[in-house]
Order: sequence, then C-alpha cells, then structure tokens
Amino acid sequence: MPCFDFGTMDIRILPSSIANVIAAGEVVERPASVVKELMENAVDAGADNIAVVISDSGRTLIQVIDNGCGMSPDEAVLCFERHATSKIATAEDLMDIHTFGFRGEALAAIAAVSEVTLKTRREEDEVGCEVCFADSVHRSTEMVAAPKGSNFAVRNLFCNVPARRKFIKSPNVELKHIISEFNHVALTRPDVAFSLTHNGKDIYVLKAAMSLKYRIQDLLGSGVAGEVVDISAETSVVKLTGYIGRPDQAKKSLGNQYFFVNGRYFRSQYLHKAVMKGYENLIPEGVTPSYFIYLEVDPHSVDVNISPRKTEVKFEDDSVIFQIIYACIRETLGKNSFGDSIDFDREGVPDIPVIGKNFEEYRPAAEPAISFDPGYNPFNDDGFPSEPQHFQNSIGHDSAPSPVSSGGMRGGGVSYSGMVDKSDNYGKLFEDRTMPSKSVIIMQGKYILTEVKSGILAVNIRRAKERILYERFLKAISANSHITQTALFPVSVYVGAENMPLFEEHSALLSSVGFDISPFGKDTVVVNGVPEGYSVEEGKVRTVISDILLVLSDGHSDLPEIMASSMAEKFAKIGASEDDPVTSTVEAQRLIDTLFACENAEFTSSGHRTMAILTTEEMDKKFN
Repeated sequence: MPCFDFGTMDIRILPSSIANVIAAGEVVERPASVVKELMENAVDAGADNIAVVISDSGRTLIQVIDNGCGMSPDEAVLCFERHATSKIATAEDLMDIHTFGFRGEALAAIAAVSEVTLKTRREEDEVGCEVCFADSVHRSTEMVAAPKGSNFAVRNLFCNVPARRKFIKSPNVELKHIISEFNHVALTRPDVAFSLTHNGKDIYVLKAAMSLKYRIQDLLGSGVAGEVVDISAETSVVKLTGYIGRPDQAKKSLGNQYFFVNGRYFRSQYLHKAVMKGYENLIPEGVTPSYFIYLEVDPHSVDVNISPRKTEVKFEDDSVIFQIIYACIRETLGKNSFGDSIDFDREGVPDIPVIGKNFEEYRPAAEPAISFDPGYNPFNDDGFPSEPQHFQNSIGHDSAPSPVSSGGMRGGGVSYSGMVDKSDNYGKLFEDRTMPSKSVIIMQGKYILTEVKSGILAVNIRRAKERILYERFLKAISANSHITQTALFPVSVYVGAENMPLFEEHSALLSSVGFDISPFGKDTVVVNGVPEGYSVEEGKVRTVISDILLVLSDGHSDLPEIMASSMAEKFAKIGASEDDPVTSTVEAQRLIDTLFACENAEFTSSGHRTMAILTTEEMDKKFN
C-alpha cells in the first residue's frame, strides 16, 4: 500500500475554470442534460411557448427559445456564474422549493464545456442584449434587437474536453435521450406549448393542451391515451392524481412510466415496486403497465436536493407514500371492470325451456352412423376402391367404349390402370412427404418424444427452435442473406418518437435477419414481413416489435463477431417464444430433422440442453 507524506503536499485552490469543468461532469452528462436544464429554466421563467432546436443530436447545436420574463444585461452575464440563482436566498428556502432550478450550477456548467450565446430581453426594455461565453470565460456583451424572452444557443458541446466528447453515444441514441427529457418536461406543463426540431425536421409541435390526457395523446399517441384510466386520492400526506394503464395493455418494454412530485419528474425504484404490487396477479410476469402518477406534497416533506441532476427525491416517510400508491392502484383497478360484463337484464329475452319429465321431446336427433373401412389404402391394387355391385353391373365388360375416354378403355372394357399406374410409386411418394418415419408424440406442446436405439428421445421444442433460429440468424447477419415471410396484411405498430431513431440506426441489421420494417410518420413503424420461423399473426408481430425495442436498447460490443453472436442469440429467443406451436407429428419430425442438421444440436447458444434421452435401463428402474 503506498504511503503518502501529507506534510510535503501542496494544497491549492483549483482555478474556477477547472472547478466548473468538474462540476459540469456532474450536471452535464450528455446533450440531453443540456436540453433538460434549459427547458426547466424556460418553464421557471414563466414561458408559455418553448421551442427546442437540435442539430446533430446535440453535438453541434442545442437551442432553446422561450417567451418568458427575460433578463437585463447585468443578469444575463451574472447567470453564468456558479451558484448564481434567483430561486433561493436563505438556507430555509431549500426546504420550500417550488421551481425546477435552484442550485445556480446548470448554466455555469454548460458554459464550461461549450460555447454559449444568450439573447434576451425583458418586456420593459426597448432593446435586448447578446452575451457570449466559452470555456467559462465571458467573451462579449452587445446590445441587439431581440423578442421578449430568452434564446440560449449551445454549440460544440464538450469541445474543450475531448475525453468526454468521445463517450457520447451514436446520434440516434443521443436523440432518444433528448426526446425522453423533452417528454419529462412537457408532461409537467400541459398548459405550455412545446416544439422539438432535429436537423430541420419537426419531431413534436405541441399546442397548449386542455388537460393532461390531451397532452399524453399529443405526445405519446392516442393508443397510449386510450389504454389508461384515471387515478386519484387525497390524504393529509399526499394528493395523488394521474393515469394508470389497463392490465391487459401491459408490455414487456419499459416505457411510459412516469413519477412527478410537485411538478418535477423523478425516478424511484421503490415506488415503482408499489405500482407493480398493485398489479399483482393481474399481469403476467415480465411485463410493465404504463402509468403517469403525479404527487403533490408539502415541500417541507420532500428533499429534491439529493442529486446534482435532480432526478431523485427523498420523502419524509417513503413507506406511507408506498402504501397510498399501492392502495390507490388496487382501488382503481377494482372499480374499473376490464373483463366482459354480464348483463342480467332479462327483458325481451326468450324463455329457455325447463327440462323436466318430458325431457325426451327435447333430446336431439341421433347422429347418423358413418361406415368406413379403416384399412382402406387408395394405393393398393389399381389405386381405386373396389367398385360397388351396382356400378359394375351398369358398366359391363361388353359395354361400348366411350368416345371421350379412349386412353382409359381397352377392348370394350373399363380399365383404371391407365389413370394411376402402380409403377409410378405414388403411394411411396405420398407417404414420404406426409408421414414421419418414426412414431412421434407431442407432449403438452412442450416436448417431442420419439424412439431411438437406446430409449426415448425428448426434445425441448422452444429450445430446439432457439438453436435453429440462432444458427440461421448468425449466418444471415454474417452473409447478409435472409428469408422474409411477407405478411398478408402489413401491421402498423406505435413505437414512440423516442424509439424511431433505434429502428433507423439498426435498419441494416434488422433487414439482414429478415425483418421488413419501414417508418410511418414520426412515431410508428409498418411491419411488412418477419424472418422465417416467426409468426405473422398481428398480435404476435406487435409483441415481437416490443421485444426488438428491448434488444436494440441494450448496449452492444464494438467487436463485430461478438455483436453478431449476441444479436443472433437475442433474435432467436424472440422467435422461439413467439413462433406458432407445433401441433402435428409432421411438424414435430421436421423440427427434429432440422435440429440435428445444426452444427451443435445438443445445446442452445446460451448453453442450455435442447434434448435428453431416457434410456431403457432408466425405464426399467422405474418398474422395480
């Protein structure tokens, strides 16, 4: 362990420029952090119209324009100093926060790692001012014509910190984070008009909404707004309002889960568990419902100052909030009937006869008996059943030949051998195509059982499909060759504007494995085809898209081989779980044959066994 001689260390105060860069690391994590801070400042300034303009996913330009109160020239310069704020004046004010910003760190941190230009004017001023900062240094102040409000333009983010800039993710990933932060602020103020533009293209143009539900519809689509129900409760501790999703609309992908306290978005795994507990036994494992929960509490009972990014809060008594959320959700789900209703109104309904001693007159007629020959084989002899007696009598051997059947009549008699010749082996051909070579049993839709030399072979259907699809996808990704099943009717799926960049970024990958997905508007995709082995049923296609979002949202390795293997494994698991069930012995035999054609038929890509053999000796032991 190294030993430090603290007596010889020189302790010094860091220059403000270095201190600001260090502080920026806590506040400005990525371009989305800048969007969040500037939008929150605009809301605090009393703006009712806020426009966000982005270029290159925030790398080159982040501009936020508002029509708020504006600033004087002196305030415009002072606001870039650390801990400069108009929100608090005493320590007691920290326990009575009603605004988004209060630390006075955001603008100083942004100016430390970028080039910032601010144009602003107050309503009472005739002209505005333009202030320029770079590397925490005030470059210039000029008087300019400007509309009422503020216009912040942040250029070349992390230009002086190359190590931070190289950790910025791909443009589509960063745009997704920007849209997410935009949503957080837009959902807090439905009475404010917002717009978001990226590279000259409008992503959102939101007018002031009449209610929160209209804002949800404008922001996230009518599908999300239509699947939620109102939730409300008021106690001495907290007032709770908002919306929660229907249990049958819960999805695998995490999205549309929002908590707000006193108009501020926050994250809380603890309170998320309260929501999930409220849905207990109502939704399957692995899915999450949508929810928009707004809490109003006494500002003195919540601490919003525990995180530099202000995304976490601490309540005075978390357990009470937990119980209130849980109870409110259970009550709301209980009040709303999500199943089919039963109508007990008998008016106008025909009477059902009461079956008593005259039961025989209501007994249905007996079904006619159908006779058949279980041993009949159409390919024995001449390929036709023996003719009935009346048929033979009507067409005797001494009948005249028919002029229209010269190929089938010989010597005045009727012969069917010209129609079906035994030498063509039709029976063998038919048998090979439709009947498995060995006895095959499908057990509970999970396993395939068939006889082998040493005993009974049991194949796990889902894992077998996973192995088959894995090798197929791995080959498709590497060779860019695929087989696509085209859907009879294309399926449109709402994915949200924040997820559209993911489909654009990975369009080549999705195409290489067999997905035919095209964008439709700003928040919807159309699925025209899926890979071979996937189901084209509409409901399953929607589920597959939800699963794909989870796959594309995960981080991927930079090594192409590792990424290809990882993506093939994930797509294989999706296909195996969403594929149509095996229902016939022919399908079962085909699955076994395809599995044994794989390079490694015994294990899935993740190392789980696909098959097992129950030997004759093991069977004998069961009967000892």
